[in-house]
Amino acid sequence: MLNLFKKITQEPVDSFQDRLNKDDIPKHVAIIMDGNGRWAKQRGLPRTAGHKKGVGIIESIVEAAGQTGVEMLTVYAFSTENWNRPEDEISYIMSLPERFFASFMPKVMEANMQLRCIGDLSRLTPKVQTIIQDAMEQSADNTGMIFNIAVNYGGRLELVRATQKIAQEVAKGTLAVEEINEAIIGSHLYTPELPDVELLIRTSGEERVSNFLLWQIAYAEFYFTDTLWPDFTPDEFHRALYAYQNRDRRKGGLTQSK
Repeated sequence: MLNLFKKITQEPVDSFQDRLNKDDIPKHVAIIMDGNGRWAKQRGLPRTAGHKKGVGIIESIVEAAGQTGVEMLTVYAFSTENWNRPEDEISYIMSLPERFFASFMPKVMEANMQLRCIGDLSRLTPKVQTIIQDAMEQSADNTGMIFNIAVNYGGRLELVRATQKIAQEVAKGTLAVEEINEAIIGSHLYTPELPDVELLIRTSGEERVSNFLLWQIAYAEFYFTDTLWPDFTPDEFHRALYAYQNRDRRKGGLTQSK
């Protein structure tokens, strides 16, 4: 299997879309969009140039995911740890939603997509909060692919908040301790209506999950690529799906025959 994976990652990227099994597309794909800063540095540009380029890539991957049959796509846009970056970089990143949603929302509506955002949005500026809220309300009744953006998101914070909510219900007497199970915990997360992630993609060569969807990726297949996010194309996305389809996805059980 390892040799097959190496072969897949080394083949030309334009050779995978037609090989995909349309009946084996992961329902929920998550992406850690990493490498904007390194992409810019390699070109002698400021880090903000990498973020600008990276935002443009999101639209093409969302479109590719929808066309391929992915039902939910979650991208890691800004983590709770990203506040530790230089102030001018943070300021630029926080200016991106207005431009992004202005150009992207017409496409969301045309494609019948539903846009959602998860994370602690309260720390964002009132203007950004309004932009995000308007976008979610505008697309709330759409019935196509769910495009989920994680903003000021941290997996540990999500679990802490879920635990606090459950504890409050126990204290009020509306929930018994013995009733707490995986379903109860899942219902208190940011993604109560979404299935677990089946495929997690991370770009830029890093091989870690970086506090992203810690509960939801329990049985996800991981796909790591050296490609920096600003260079990630729909063909690269199809390659990741093809690699997923060639994994032995047992989820703790016996091997499945392909």
